[in-house]
Amino acid sequence: MARLELGVPGQIMPPADTAVRFAQRSEAEGFDAVWWPDHLMGWHADTMWTPDLTPLAGVQPNPHTYFDPLIMMGVVGAQTERIKVGVVVTDLIRRHPAMAAQAALTLDHVTKGRAIIGLGSGEKLNVTPYGMPFDTPVARLSEGIDIMRLLWAADGPVDFDGRFHSLDRAVLGLSPYGGVPPEIWTAAHGPRMLRLTGTKADGWLPTKMTAPDYRKSLTTIEQSAQDAGRDPAGITPGMLGYILMGPDEETVARLTEAPLVRALCVLLPSQVFRDLGVEPPLAGGSHGSGFHDFIPTAIERAESLRIIDAIPPQVVRHYAFCGTPEQVAEELAEYREAGLAHLVMWNITAFGDPSLARWSFSAMSQLRTLLED
Repeated sequence: MARLELGVPGQIMPPADTAVRFAQRSEAEGFDAVWWPDHLMGWHADTMWTPDLTPLAGVQPNPHTYFDPLIMMGVVGAQTERIKVGVVVTDLIRRHPAMAAQAALTLDHVTKGRAIIGLGSGEKLNVTPYGMPFDTPVARLSEGIDIMRLLWAADGPVDFDGRFHSLDRAVLGLSPYGGVPPEIWTAAHGPRMLRLTGTKADGWLPTKMTAPDYRKSLTTIEQSAQDAGRDPAGITPGMLGYILMGPDEETVARLTEAPLVRALCVLLPSQVFRDLGVEPPLAGGSHGSGFHDFIPTAIERAESLRIIDAIPPQVVRHYAFCGTPEQVAEELAEYREAGLAHLVMWNITAFGDPSLARWSFSAMSQLRTLLED
Protein backbone atom coordinates (compact mmCIF):
# COMPACT_ATOMS: atom_id res chain seq x y z
CA MET A 1 0.00 0.00 0.00
CA ALA A 2 1.31 3.44 -0.92
CA ARG A 3 2.35 5.76 1.87
CA LEU A 4 -0.44 8.05 3.11
CA GLU A 5 0.54 11.71 2.87
CA LEU A 6 -0.40 13.72 5.95
CA GLY A 7 -1.23 17.41 6.23
CA VAL A 8 -1.71 19.51 9.35
CA PRO A 9 -3.63 22.76 9.98
CA GLY A 10 -1.73 26.02 9.85
CA GLN A 11 -1.89 28.70 12.52
CA ILE A 12 -4.99 30.81 11.85
CA MET A 13 -4.56 33.64 14.37
CA PRO A 14 -1.89 35.80 16.00
CA PRO A 15 0.96 35.63 16.71
CA ALA A 16 1.95 35.12 13.09
CA ASP A 17 5.49 33.99 13.84
CA THR A 18 4.04 30.96 15.60
CA ALA A 19 2.69 29.82 12.23
CA VAL A 20 6.20 29.75 10.81
CA ARG A 21 7.65 27.86 13.77
CA PHE A 22 4.83 25.32 13.71
CA ALA A 23 5.25 24.69 9.97
CA GLN A 24 9.01 24.34 10.32
CA ARG A 25 8.53 21.84 13.14
CA SER A 26 5.92 19.94 11.10
CA GLU A 27 8.36 19.82 8.20
CA ALA A 28 11.12 18.49 10.46
CA GLU A 29 8.79 15.81 11.85
CA GLY A 30 7.96 14.53 8.37
CA PHE A 31 4.49 15.90 7.71
CA ASP A 32 3.79 16.53 4.03
CA ALA A 33 1.68 19.70 3.99
CA VAL A 34 0.27 22.49 6.10
CA TRP A 35 -3.19 23.80 5.26
CA TRP A 36 -5.20 26.92 6.11
CA PRO A 37 -8.98 27.38 5.99
CA ASP A 38 -10.36 30.47 4.25
CA HIS A 39 -12.88 32.14 6.51
CA LEU A 40 -14.08 35.63 7.20
CA MET A 41 -16.59 34.22 9.67
CA GLY A 42 -16.10 31.14 11.82
CA TRP A 43 -18.57 28.25 12.12
CA HIS A 44 -19.50 28.80 15.77
CA ALA A 45 -22.22 31.27 16.64
CA ASP A 46 -21.14 34.19 18.82
CA THR A 47 -23.80 33.15 21.32
CA MET A 48 -22.05 29.79 21.73
CA TRP A 49 -18.75 31.47 22.52
CA THR A 50 -19.33 31.83 26.27
CA PRO A 51 -17.34 30.55 29.27
CA ASP A 52 -20.09 28.15 30.32
CA LEU A 53 -19.87 26.36 26.95
CA THR A 54 -16.11 26.60 26.29
CA PRO A 55 -13.03 27.71 28.25
CA LEU A 56 -11.73 29.08 24.91
CA ALA A 57 -14.02 32.07 25.38
CA GLY A 58 -11.76 33.19 28.23
CA VAL A 59 -8.64 33.39 26.06
CA GLN A 60 -10.00 34.18 22.58
CA PRO A 61 -12.45 37.09 22.23
CA ASN A 62 -14.54 35.62 19.40
CA PRO A 63 -14.80 32.58 17.10
CA HIS A 64 -14.07 34.56 13.92
CA THR A 65 -10.31 35.20 14.16
CA TYR A 66 -8.69 34.09 10.90
CA PHE A 67 -5.56 35.04 8.96
CA ASP A 68 -5.82 35.30 5.18
CA PRO A 69 -4.72 31.83 4.04
CA LEU A 70 -2.96 32.84 0.83
CA ILE A 71 -0.78 35.36 2.65
CA MET A 72 0.09 32.79 5.31
CA MET A 73 0.91 30.22 2.62
CA GLY A 74 3.43 32.69 1.19
CA VAL A 75 4.91 33.58 4.57
CA VAL A 76 5.35 29.95 5.60
CA GLY A 77 6.33 28.74 2.14
CA ALA A 78 9.16 31.25 1.99
CA GLN A 79 10.59 29.96 5.28
CA THR A 80 10.34 26.21 4.67
CA GLU A 81 12.00 23.97 2.11
CA ARG A 82 10.01 20.80 1.53
CA ILE A 83 6.55 20.91 3.06
CA LYS A 84 3.65 21.84 0.78
CA VAL A 85 1.29 24.68 1.66
CA GLY A 86 -2.40 24.68 0.81
CA VAL A 87 -5.75 26.37 1.34
CA VAL A 88 -8.67 24.17 2.33
CA VAL A 89 -10.56 25.77 0.71
CA THR A 90 -11.15 29.16 -0.88
CA ASP A 91 -13.82 30.05 -3.43
CA LEU A 92 -14.15 32.05 -6.63
CA ILE A 93 -16.98 34.21 -5.36
CA ARG A 94 -14.94 36.31 -2.94
CA ARG A 95 -11.85 35.98 -5.13
CA HIS A 96 -12.21 36.94 -8.78
CA PRO A 97 -10.75 34.11 -10.91
CA ALA A 98 -8.14 36.41 -12.48
CA MET A 99 -6.96 37.60 -9.07
CA ALA A 100 -6.99 34.02 -7.77
CA ALA A 101 -4.93 32.95 -10.79
CA GLN A 102 -2.34 35.66 -10.14
CA ALA A 103 -2.19 34.90 -6.40
CA ALA A 104 -1.75 31.19 -7.13
CA LEU A 105 1.14 31.83 -9.51
CA THR A 106 2.76 34.17 -7.00
CA LEU A 107 2.54 31.45 -4.34
CA ASP A 108 3.86 28.98 -6.90
CA HIS A 109 7.04 31.07 -7.27
CA VAL A 110 7.41 31.92 -3.58
CA THR A 111 7.18 28.25 -2.60
CA LYS A 112 9.01 26.92 -5.70
CA GLY A 113 6.09 24.77 -6.75
CA ARG A 114 4.78 23.70 -3.32
CA ALA A 115 1.44 25.56 -3.29
CA ILE A 116 -1.90 23.73 -3.57
CA ILE A 117 -5.00 25.77 -4.37
CA GLY A 118 -8.01 24.18 -2.74
CA LEU A 119 -11.28 25.46 -4.20
CA GLY A 120 -14.90 24.94 -3.24
CA SER A 121 -18.29 26.33 -4.16
CA GLY A 122 -18.27 28.55 -1.08
CA GLU A 123 -20.25 28.86 2.13
CA LYS A 124 -23.05 31.33 2.63
CA LEU A 125 -21.67 32.49 5.97
CA ASN A 126 -18.56 33.85 4.23
CA VAL A 127 -20.44 35.43 1.35
CA THR A 128 -23.88 36.92 1.94
CA PRO A 129 -23.05 38.89 5.14
CA TYR A 130 -20.43 40.71 3.06
CA GLY A 131 -22.78 41.71 0.26
CA MET A 132 -21.84 39.10 -2.34
CA PRO A 133 -24.25 36.80 -4.20
CA PHE A 134 -24.51 33.13 -3.34
CA ASP A 135 -26.46 31.96 -6.36
CA THR A 136 -25.39 29.02 -8.56
CA PRO A 137 -22.10 28.52 -6.65
CA VAL A 138 -21.06 25.34 -8.48
CA ALA A 139 -21.49 26.93 -11.89
CA ARG A 140 -19.45 29.94 -10.73
CA LEU A 141 -16.68 27.65 -9.53
CA SER A 142 -16.62 25.66 -12.77
CA GLU A 143 -16.37 28.80 -14.91
CA GLY A 144 -13.81 30.32 -12.56
CA ILE A 145 -11.50 27.32 -12.89
CA ASP A 146 -11.72 27.61 -16.68
CA ILE A 147 -10.66 31.26 -16.46
CA MET A 148 -7.75 30.48 -14.15
CA ARG A 149 -6.43 27.75 -16.43
CA LEU A 150 -6.97 29.92 -19.53
CA LEU A 151 -4.88 32.73 -18.03
CA TRP A 152 -2.18 30.33 -16.83
CA ALA A 153 -1.82 28.79 -20.28
CA ALA A 154 -2.06 31.96 -22.39
CA ASP A 155 1.06 33.58 -23.84
CA GLY A 156 -0.78 36.80 -24.63
CA PRO A 157 -4.15 38.57 -24.27
CA VAL A 158 -7.24 36.34 -24.20
CA ASP A 159 -10.99 36.79 -24.49
CA PHE A 160 -13.66 34.91 -22.57
CA ASP A 161 -17.43 35.27 -22.70
CA GLY A 162 -18.99 33.35 -19.84
CA ARG A 163 -22.11 33.31 -17.75
CA PHE A 164 -20.56 35.18 -14.84
CA HIS A 165 -17.34 36.69 -16.18
CA SER A 166 -16.02 38.12 -19.40
CA LEU A 167 -12.46 38.83 -20.46
CA ASP A 168 -11.60 41.33 -23.17
CA ARG A 169 -7.94 41.09 -24.22
CA ALA A 170 -7.05 40.18 -20.66
CA VAL A 171 -3.50 39.12 -19.92
CA LEU A 172 -1.56 37.46 -17.11
CA GLY A 173 2.09 37.55 -18.07
CA LEU A 174 3.46 35.70 -15.07
CA SER A 175 4.29 32.11 -16.00
CA PRO A 176 4.07 29.08 -13.66
CA TYR A 177 7.20 28.16 -11.72
CA GLY A 178 9.05 25.47 -13.62
CA GLY A 179 6.49 25.61 -16.42
CA VAL A 180 3.92 23.56 -14.45
CA PRO A 181 0.85 25.38 -13.08
CA PRO A 182 -0.18 25.03 -9.42
CA GLU A 183 -2.44 22.15 -8.49
CA ILE A 184 -6.15 22.80 -7.99
CA TRP A 185 -7.91 20.50 -5.52
CA THR A 186 -11.67 20.70 -5.09
CA ALA A 187 -13.89 20.14 -2.05
CA ALA A 188 -16.51 17.93 -3.69
CA HIS A 189 -19.37 15.84 -2.33
CA GLY A 190 -22.40 16.01 -4.62
CA PRO A 191 -22.57 14.51 -8.12
CA ARG A 192 -21.93 17.79 -9.98
CA MET A 193 -18.90 18.64 -7.89
CA LEU A 194 -17.52 15.11 -8.20
CA ARG A 195 -17.80 15.29 -11.98
CA LEU A 196 -16.17 18.73 -11.94
CA THR A 197 -13.28 17.27 -9.94
CA GLY A 198 -12.77 14.54 -12.50
CA THR A 199 -12.82 16.92 -15.45
CA LYS A 200 -10.98 19.96 -14.08
CA ALA A 201 -9.10 19.31 -10.82
CA ASP A 202 -5.77 17.82 -9.75
CA GLY A 203 -6.95 16.65 -6.34
CA TRP A 204 -10.05 15.94 -4.25
CA LEU A 205 -10.68 17.33 -0.75
CA PRO A 206 -14.01 16.21 0.72
CA THR A 207 -14.77 16.11 4.42
CA LYS A 208 -15.18 12.73 6.11
CA MET A 209 -17.72 10.26 4.78
CA THR A 210 -17.90 6.50 5.22
CA ALA A 211 -15.14 4.50 3.54
CA PRO A 212 -17.56 2.78 1.12
CA ASP A 213 -19.02 6.18 0.14
CA TYR A 214 -15.50 7.51 -0.32
CA ARG A 215 -14.70 4.68 -2.75
CA LYS A 216 -17.98 5.20 -4.60
CA SER A 217 -17.37 8.95 -4.96
CA LEU A 218 -13.79 8.39 -6.07
CA THR A 219 -15.06 6.00 -8.74
CA THR A 220 -17.32 8.79 -10.05
CA ILE A 221 -14.33 11.14 -10.21
CA GLU A 222 -12.17 8.58 -12.00
CA GLN A 223 -14.90 7.81 -14.55
CA SER A 224 -15.46 11.52 -15.20
CA ALA A 225 -11.74 11.98 -15.75
CA GLN A 226 -11.63 9.11 -18.23
CA ASP A 227 -14.67 10.48 -20.07
CA ALA A 228 -12.88 13.82 -20.38
CA GLY A 229 -9.72 12.21 -21.74
CA ARG A 230 -7.77 12.76 -18.53
CA ASP A 231 -5.65 10.28 -16.59
CA PRO A 232 -7.45 9.49 -13.30
CA ALA A 233 -4.10 8.66 -11.74
CA GLY A 234 -3.22 12.35 -12.03
CA ILE A 235 -5.88 13.27 -9.46
CA THR A 236 -4.84 12.98 -5.80
CA PRO A 237 -7.60 11.51 -3.59
CA GLY A 238 -7.52 13.55 -0.40
CA MET A 239 -9.74 14.25 2.58
CA LEU A 240 -10.18 16.87 5.27
CA GLY A 241 -10.55 14.75 8.39
CA TYR A 242 -11.46 16.18 11.77
CA ILE A 243 -9.44 14.39 14.46
CA LEU A 244 -10.80 14.13 18.00
CA MET A 245 -8.39 12.13 20.15
CA GLY A 246 -8.06 11.28 23.81
CA PRO A 247 -5.70 9.07 25.81
CA ASP A 248 -8.52 6.65 26.66
CA GLU A 249 -12.10 5.83 25.67
CA GLU A 250 -13.59 7.63 28.68
CA THR A 251 -11.91 10.87 27.64
CA VAL A 252 -12.97 10.40 24.01
CA ALA A 253 -16.59 9.90 25.09
CA ARG A 254 -16.42 13.12 27.10
CA LEU A 255 -14.97 15.01 24.14
CA THR A 256 -17.80 13.91 21.85
CA GLU A 257 -20.25 15.48 24.30
CA ALA A 258 -18.51 18.88 24.35
CA PRO A 259 -20.79 21.72 23.15
CA LEU A 260 -18.41 23.27 20.59
CA VAL A 261 -17.51 19.88 19.14
CA ARG A 262 -21.15 18.97 18.70
CA ALA A 263 -21.86 22.39 17.20
CA LEU A 264 -19.29 21.78 14.44
CA CYS A 265 -21.58 19.06 13.08
CA VAL A 266 -24.14 21.67 12.05
CA LEU A 267 -22.15 21.75 8.79
CA LEU A 268 -23.38 18.31 7.81
CA PRO A 269 -26.06 17.93 5.11
CA SER A 270 -29.52 17.20 6.48
CA GLN A 271 -29.55 13.76 4.88
CA VAL A 272 -26.55 12.67 6.91
CA PHE A 273 -28.47 13.35 10.13
CA ARG A 274 -31.46 11.43 8.81
CA ASP A 275 -29.26 8.49 7.82
CA LEU A 276 -28.01 8.40 11.41
CA GLY A 277 -31.57 8.44 12.73
CA VAL A 278 -31.31 12.02 13.98
CA GLU A 279 -33.57 14.94 13.13
CA PRO A 280 -31.44 17.62 11.38
CA PRO A 281 -30.88 20.64 13.64
CA LEU A 282 -31.35 22.94 10.63
CA ALA A 283 -33.85 21.09 8.48
CA GLY A 284 -34.78 22.40 5.05
CA GLY A 285 -32.97 25.37 3.61
CA SER A 286 -32.45 26.34 0.01
CA HIS A 287 -29.74 23.70 -0.52
CA GLY A 288 -30.93 20.96 1.82
CA SER A 289 -27.82 21.52 3.93
CA GLY A 290 -27.90 23.37 7.20
CA PHE A 291 -24.55 25.07 6.85
CA HIS A 292 -25.45 26.74 3.56
CA ASP A 293 -28.12 28.77 5.33
CA PHE A 294 -26.38 29.10 8.70
CA ILE A 295 -25.09 32.59 9.56
CA PRO A 296 -23.35 32.35 12.96
CA THR A 297 -23.55 36.05 13.80
CA ALA A 298 -27.35 35.95 13.42
CA ILE A 299 -28.02 33.06 15.85
CA GLU A 300 -29.69 33.95 19.14
CA ARG A 301 -28.59 32.30 22.39
CA ALA A 302 -31.66 30.08 22.70
CA GLU A 303 -31.16 28.85 19.15
CA SER A 304 -27.49 28.10 19.85
CA LEU A 305 -28.43 25.95 22.81
CA ARG A 306 -31.14 24.19 20.79
CA ILE A 307 -28.68 23.37 17.99
CA ILE A 308 -26.13 21.93 20.42
CA ASP A 309 -28.76 19.83 22.18
CA ALA A 310 -30.03 18.54 18.82
CA ILE A 311 -26.65 17.01 17.90
CA PRO A 312 -25.88 13.83 19.86
CA PRO A 313 -22.37 12.37 20.26
CA GLN A 314 -23.09 9.67 17.66
CA VAL A 315 -23.10 12.41 14.99
CA VAL A 316 -19.70 13.60 16.20
CA ARG A 317 -18.34 10.06 15.82
CA HIS A 318 -19.62 10.02 12.24
CA TYR A 319 -18.20 13.45 11.38
CA ALA A 320 -14.77 13.09 13.01
CA PHE A 321 -12.17 10.39 13.48
CA CYS A 322 -12.64 9.78 17.19
CA GLY A 323 -10.59 7.64 19.52
CA THR A 324 -7.11 7.05 20.83
CA PRO A 325 -4.30 7.44 18.29
CA GLU A 326 -4.31 3.66 17.83
CA GLN A 327 -8.07 3.57 17.20
CA VAL A 328 -7.94 6.45 14.72
CA ALA A 329 -5.09 4.78 12.82
CA GLU A 330 -7.12 1.57 12.62
CA GLU A 331 -10.17 3.41 11.26
CA LEU A 332 -8.06 5.21 8.67
CA ALA A 333 -6.85 1.90 7.29
CA GLU A 334 -10.28 1.44 5.69
CA TYR A 335 -9.92 4.75 3.87
CA ARG A 336 -6.46 3.90 2.61
CA GLU A 337 -7.94 0.72 1.16
CA ALA A 338 -10.65 2.88 -0.47
CA GLY A 339 -8.01 5.00 -2.21
CA LEU A 340 -7.22 7.85 0.21
CA ALA A 341 -3.76 9.26 -0.56
CA HIS A 342 -3.59 12.58 1.36
CA LEU A 343 -5.26 13.26 4.71
CA VAL A 344 -5.53 16.78 6.10
CA MET A 345 -5.66 16.02 9.84
CA TRP A 346 -7.69 18.81 11.44
CA ASN A 347 -7.21 18.56 15.19
CA ILE A 348 -10.41 19.65 17.00
CA THR A 349 -9.53 18.19 20.41
CA ALA A 350 -9.07 21.66 21.94
CA PHE A 351 -12.69 22.50 21.14
CA GLY A 352 -13.63 19.68 23.47
CA ASP A 353 -11.04 20.29 26.17
CA PRO A 354 -8.41 23.05 25.83
CA SER A 355 -6.34 21.40 28.59
CA LEU A 356 -5.64 18.54 26.15
CA ALA A 357 -4.26 20.85 23.45
CA ARG A 358 -0.60 20.18 24.22
CA TRP A 359 -1.21 16.43 24.56
CA SER A 360 -3.13 16.35 21.28
CA PHE A 361 -0.21 17.83 19.34
CA SER A 362 1.99 14.99 20.59
CA ALA A 363 -0.81 12.56 19.76
CA MET A 364 -0.88 13.82 16.18
CA SER A 365 2.81 12.95 15.85
CA GLN A 366 2.08 9.55 17.39
CA LEU A 367 -0.72 9.06 14.85
CA ARG A 368 1.66 9.95 12.01
CA THR A 369 4.09 7.29 13.21
CA LEU A 370 1.31 4.69 13.46
CA LEU A 371 0.12 5.45 9.93
CA GLU A 372 3.63 5.02 8.54
CA ASP A 373 4.16 1.61 10.15
